Amino acid sequence: MKDLEETTLYRTIPYPLKKADRFLLRLRGLMFRKKPLQEEGIWITPCNSIHMFFMRFSIDAVFLDREQRVIKLIPDLHPWKMTLPVRHAHSVIELPSGSIRRLGIKEAQIIGCTEKEPGV
Repeated sequence: MKDLEETTLYRTIPYPLKKADRFLLRLRGLMFRKKPLQEEGIWITPCNSIHMFFMRFSIDAVFLDREQRVIKLIPDLHPWKMTLPVRHAHSVIELPSGSIRRLGIKEAQIIGCTEKEPGV
């Protein structure tokens, strides 16, 4: 049985996140980007699966339900891979590879995140 404290823990992503909530922003995501993410991320909503086509670096993927509760973690997702649709996922946060471990993100945590300011 999971420790109650672990399952009710709130976690804030300390990186600025760019929100991709329109079709073209969601479609493009991080494709064709030349450099890996550095203390930043992208929050894709709505979204229940992702692909790594045309990517040049690995990422960590954190799938969230509508309440921003972590329902699936995929660390170190490599270029040219894809995920199957994640049941009940409403959004995904793409972070620099290693962030899940470094930040201590776990399933059942509720993620608080802020949107990256436009033009940053």
